[in-house]
Amino acid sequence: MKLQAPSFNAFNRTEQVGNKLSQQLATGKKVNSAADDAAALQIINRLNSQQDGYNQSVRNAYDGISYSQTADSALSGVNDAVSRIRELSIQSGNGALTDSDRQALQDEVSQLQTQISETFENTTFGGKSLFNGEQTSFQVGPDANSTQNITPTDGSFASAIASVDISTQAGAQAAIDIADTASKDVNTQRTQLGAFENTVNSTIRGLGTQKENIAASQSRIQDTDYAQAISEQTANDILSQASIALRGQANQSASPVLGLL
Repeated sequence: MKLQAPSFNAFNRTEQVGNKLSQQLATGKKVNSAADDAAALQIINRLNSQQDGYNQSVRNAYDGISYSQTADSALSGVNDAVSRIRELSIQSGNGALTDSDRQALQDEVSQLQTQISETFENTTFGGKSLFNGEQTSFQVGPDANSTQNITPTDGSFASAIASVDISTQAGAQAAIDIADTASKDVNTQRTQLGAFENTVNSTIRGLGTQKENIAASQSRIQDTDYAQAISEQTANDILSQASIALRGQANQSASPVLGLL
């Protein structure tokens, strides 16, 4: 029979502390469950949720940039085609050309007209038509209504381009004005797309900064301070060894008394 010394309770406490410190060192987290710190765990979970929101917002914002770049690339091709139509119109206005010469120029214009129409009809992003004239919104923040919006052209000016006929000098003169108007519309749209892209890029930088701040806050609450944990573990090991020694000494001291009994 052995007597329980007061050091037995101390040994249990040091063992529990030792297990907790070992878990903190193994996981790198000083809060591994609600038992460690219920309030801190709630804060950590909220910060995790915020970080997930920021991550998705950044992905959405990059989709917005890709959307804008796709539209701008298509409009760049349209602008080149319109510029070529204008050049051909000026050439057709030359009185030295014959009717057959102007018809040859018109044949090229017809091909460019088809190219422009197909661009507006067939350009898509993620299966969605780009040039439908409808506003498109991108959620670029973790909170409700944190959006950036862009409204691409519906390509209505393509109908004016489609009416161009430079097979006559009069038609060539009219085509120049139509091409100028179309070029202005295209460049206005491209300017809007560029402004949208710059705004979204700025938003992405802001989201990155906010996410870093949240991650730093979470780290301060959650992550193990290894220097402190190792120091506490060393002190706890000393206490544990002392408790074991005191417990053994107490049992030895009780043996003569138990022998007399």
